[in-house]
Amino acid sequence: MSKIFLSLLLLLPATVFSAEVSHEPLNLTTHLSGYLVLLVFFIAYTLVIFEEKIHLQKSKPVLVAAGIIWAIIALVYQSHGLSEMSKHALEHNFLEYTQLFFFLLVAMTYISAMIERGVFDALHFQLVSKNFSYRQIFWITGALAFFISPVADNLTTALIMCTVVLTIGAAKPQFITIACVNIVVAANAGGAFSPFGDITTLMVWQKGILDFATFFKLFIPSALNFVVPASIMHFYLPSGQPTLPEEADASIKPGGGVIVFLFLATIATSILYHQLLHLPPAIGMLMGLGYLKLFAYYLHLKFRRDQLAFDTVPGSESTGSAFDVFSQIAKSEWDTLFFFYGIIMAVGGIGFMGYLSLASEFMYGEMGATTANILVGVVSAVVDNIPVMFAVLSMNPDMPETQWLLVTLTAGTGGSLLSIGSAAGVALMGQAKGYYTFSSHLKWLPAIAAGYIVSIYAHLLIN
Repeated sequence: MSKIFLSLLLLLPATVFSAEVSHEPLNLTTHLSGYLVLLVFFIAYTLVIFEEKIHLQKSKPVLVAAGIIWAIIALVYQSHGLSEMSKHALEHNFLEYTQLFFFLLVAMTYISAMIERGVFDALHFQLVSKNFSYRQIFWITGALAFFISPVADNLTTALIMCTVVLTIGAAKPQFITIACVNIVVAANAGGAFSPFGDITTLMVWQKGILDFATFFKLFIPSALNFVVPASIMHFYLPSGQPTLPEEADASIKPGGGVIVFLFLATIATSILYHQLLHLPPAIGMLMGLGYLKLFAYYLHLKFRRDQLAFDTVPGSESTGSAFDVFSQIAKSEWDTLFFFYGIIMAVGGIGFMGYLSLASEFMYGEMGATTANILVGVVSAVVDNIPVMFAVLSMNPDMPETQWLLVTLTAGTGGSLLSIGSAAGVALMGQAKGYYTFSSHLKWLPAIAAGYIVSIYAHLLIN
């Protein structure tokens, strides 16, 4: 069967493999194997797009697609005595993913730990216990989403703020709808000016294309991306003040504040490793995981000591709380992590076959960098921005800093144009089902597009 399959891959003339002599990657863009790889990726990504309809986790089709794509590449290269070249290419892409994997795993573990310690519950309580009007809550939740997402990821930030909105606005469905749109836009905009705010910015930073501080040049454009549509939606909010449900005080468990501090220390360690020592940021993040594990050991000892006092001294109360780091690691978004693996490996394979070079020549050669980078944002409204940004990084067009900042801005905020364009939007469609939908988000497309255009203009003007 393998011989028959290999024969089918070699139907086209051998002239397409003329690069073999110089041991450069083979140009397979017009070869049957190339067309087959594109078909496999198209089928897999179609299944990803319809995840909500068919209830098939998005990681499953791309995992299979990545394996098939690299098997096809390996067969073709093996037939031309270039097995080592395909192996090195695969290892290069796998290393790209490995660094991203460990970085995200540590970040997700810290977020899970803060959720378990009740840090976000306490924030939630503080918001719902104040007598704010609907318009005040709209701006507060939007501003918090904008400023929290640069540190936490925009998906987690959006889910936390959506919980607040659903609790407060139960009597006003119109408020929930507009507030959810605002949260998605704000979370995506806030994630665009920080290497930690979105996967796309993280990839650009890890690649070494932009320094950590350089991303903050996008603060004003990102702020305008959030403020412009929010200012338009403000006039359509219901007036008055919500009647808040009775809710018990949400106190932070022992060690919650320290874990927040350790998370910030972990981020600082990652920055120092990358900027000063020129080591992968993931190494600093893994060191930061050690901070959490050492503190977890302290919490464990404290819990045992307090529990012993509780058992032996009548009337005493246990102030400690059991905490296990590995249980927090288990709560990570594994489907998302494996989805990133499948996408990075699949797009890497497509690039190795020569298709991304063709796309780069057309987009950045004929269309020009500015037009191409704005188009990247529009495309990311339909296609997830992870494969879009990875494709741009794989193309590695020769662009100045301003253009790399532009594509970072557009890829991060372009997903706000449609509810399916970002992880935050997709998640809120599930969490606020019946209130926040594709069509309800689409209604505000002109306002969001205005913010998108203003942010691009502001970036080109300022930077």
